[in-house]
Amino acid sequence: MSDERLTLPLVMEAPRGRAKPPRHLADLALAERQAAAKAAGLPGFRAKQLSVHYFERLVHDPEQMTDLPSAQRAELVSTFLPDLMSPIRTQTADAGTTVKTLWKLFDGSLVESVLMRYADRATICISSQAGCGMACPFCATGQGGLQRNMSTAEIVHQVVVGARAMAHGEVAGGAGRLSNVVFMGMGEPLANYKAVIGAVRRLTDPAPEGLGLSARHVTVSTVGLVPRIKQLAEEGIPVTLALSLHAPDDELRNELVPINNRFSVAETVDAARFYFEKTGRRVSIEYAMMRGINDQAHRADLLADVLNECGHGWVHVNLIPLNPTPGSKWTASDPADEREFVRRLEAKGIATTVRDTRGREIDGACGQLAATEA
Repeated sequence: MSDERLTLPLVMEAPRGRAKPPRHLADLALAERQAAAKAAGLPGFRAKQLSVHYFERLVHDPEQMTDLPSAQRAELVSTFLPDLMSPIRTQTADAGTTVKTLWKLFDGSLVESVLMRYADRATICISSQAGCGMACPFCATGQGGLQRNMSTAEIVHQVVVGARAMAHGEVAGGAGRLSNVVFMGMGEPLANYKAVIGAVRRLTDPAPEGLGLSARHVTVSTVGLVPRIKQLAEEGIPVTLALSLHAPDDELRNELVPINNRFSVAETVDAARFYFEKTGRRVSIEYAMMRGINDQAHRADLLADVLNECGHGWVHVNLIPLNPTPGSKWTASDPADEREFVRRLEAKGIATTVRDTRGREIDGACGQLAATEA
């Protein structure tokens, strides 16, 4: 299938002609950083020292970089660690174990990230675009449209700040380690493919080239850009793929996820199965439960049948109680309907869980906080 299908109006590109974010150390591989240092008249090894500070020691303050010569410190930091984003609002929930941050990017664009601490892990949910062009009607981000793609470094910086907060004990529970990253914040990650893949490589490259996270602890979500799913399968990075399906039939999914008018349920599920075959990584099917819309028992049966047509044991369904946006007709399913949905999926051999919802009291659905601020 050709990528030409992604250039049509339904998949909106970021506006052209806007100023680009400043180049940052995280935009570059280690060898590129060293080359950039030399091009700037600086010793190449300084780039590695800065990489150690940023990715390994999680230091951003120049005053803490005492191994750099004081005369060159400001120049090195301004060259490789320019300010990319500033936190303008922070909200906490769940006794301080959930921290949601609203960021203002260099051009005024707003994005969000959410750091969630659990008993056995700490996960950060990050944004890959300011806004989103996928136009899913139940999604707060989709209602606002797409402002622009984020750079690799802007994506990575959300994670570095989260890792720093965990390491410094700034999240309830004391000092700890950030272990998981999910690309489930604002934006469609595969519509910003180059920057997202660059970010995944920075996150999983060993320190000091990157953060050294396990690829298996990184999840990239998509509403179903079929050519990009197949491209991701060939990258050789065994991240988890999360497919936001939300409906098992084309008639309903065309309404809930407009990209389905381009790539049908069958095409999308086939691409997800291809990802599993190439990587050996079980695919997560994300399904937001909406009362009276997609939570009927017959749709649970149909979902199981659609997934089982591609084989058994290759998917896991993650049901998501909807975080409704203010004034929206889209509301969370009745718990009894949710339980019946789970029962029917499991009866047909589909591994199913219900996501632990967090942050309802802090504009929990991604995009709500940005929309309120805007």
